[in-house]
Amino acid sequence: MANATIRRQHYTLFAAAVLIVGLNLRPIMAAIGPILGPIQSDTSVSDTVAGLLTTLPVLAMGIFALFGGLLQRMLGVEKTVLYGLIAVGVASLTRVVFYDESGLIVTAALGGVGIAVIQAVLPGLIKRDHADRAGQLMALYTTGIMAGAMISSSASAPLSRVIGWPGTLSIWSIFAVIAFVIWSAATTGRKRIEGSSGHALPLGSARAWYLLVFFGIGTSAYTLVLAWLPPFYVQRGWSGTSSGLLLGGLTLTQVIAAVGLSSVVDRFTDRRPILLLILVLIGCGLLCLLIAPKPLAIPALLLLGIGIGGLFPMSLIVTADHLQEAGQAGALMGFVQGGGYIVASIMPFVSGILREQLHDLTMAWLVMLAGIAIQILMVPRLSPQYSLSKTDWRLCKNSL
Repeated sequence: MANATIRRQHYTLFAAAVLIVGLNLRPIMAAIGPILGPIQSDTSVSDTVAGLLTTLPVLAMGIFALFGGLLQRMLGVEKTVLYGLIAVGVASLTRVVFYDESGLIVTAALGGVGIAVIQAVLPGLIKRDHADRAGQLMALYTTGIMAGAMISSSASAPLSRVIGWPGTLSIWSIFAVIAFVIWSAATTGRKRIEGSSGHALPLGSARAWYLLVFFGIGTSAYTLVLAWLPPFYVQRGWSGTSSGLLLGGLTLTQVIAAVGLSSVVDRFTDRRPILLLILVLIGCGLLCLLIAPKPLAIPALLLLGIGIGGLFPMSLIVTADHLQEAGQAGALMGFVQGGGYIVASIMPFVSGILREQLHDLTMAWLVMLAGIAIQILMVPRLSPQYSLSKTDWRLCKNSL
């Protein structure tokens, strides 16, 4: 009985650590948009550089996703997460001092590395040490990520009026300090988790590249909205607080959509109808921003939130559907997510250039709408009849 109680306490502490670590993975990006106006006014940061503040962390997420196994072998998961939290915390905290253009870029890159290494190794630890509760822990982890984005985007503008925008960008280091303490307590004395060589990356598989592009385009919608939705509405007369709350509401809708999807997705062995519905919702949300952004702000929030919140997990589910054995998962998922994040990192930067040249984001929404149209055309080929060979990543037709 005593041992069972101790195990429950250890699991509860670990679950809390996973949730709080997740809180750290978006504020360094999500806090920028609602207060971009004051930042640009005080520092003369251009729209192009503003785009880099989201592009650099997402680019780092992609690069390090490809090398998660190497990090795991070199340091072990527990230490890698701690080092990631230190990087995120230092990047956020030093923005109270280094808040000029170069300081913001360097801290964005440093924070991105911290986020990236955590994302590259933590899910593997969850699946390896808590396979029986992996779904619950991954839900907590995802909830923490979304909650961090929602809190930071909603609170940035009000906080900036009290402590200034440099103080607002640095205050999120509190999450890192708390997470560092709880993660250290939750993992003290645990056996070091080593990485395994597993399968080689599927560089020669056309279908793996197809899945990478599909994931990358879909994730571009998230990075675009995260970086530029608040400035888009501020430019149309909304306050920073209102635009931040809009992004926060969209993030909350994403969480609800992802949770709702998890309860019904397994009823569909063919995922294509769900994918098409999700993509149509995102397309309609983008049309709201193009046609009547102010009157249709709430419909845009709901359509984009539901669509983007569903597209991320569905892209990963469709990728997993291509596996013939569990041992392929690390290589295929790392390849698709790593390359996909690299693709997605381009969109905030390009949007910043478009805004700087055209003084508006309308063209960025149009580009994203074209990307969604491409995804719709890609969906029919994602048939459940096909999988990737466990020996050489060839696309094979499943036997009936």
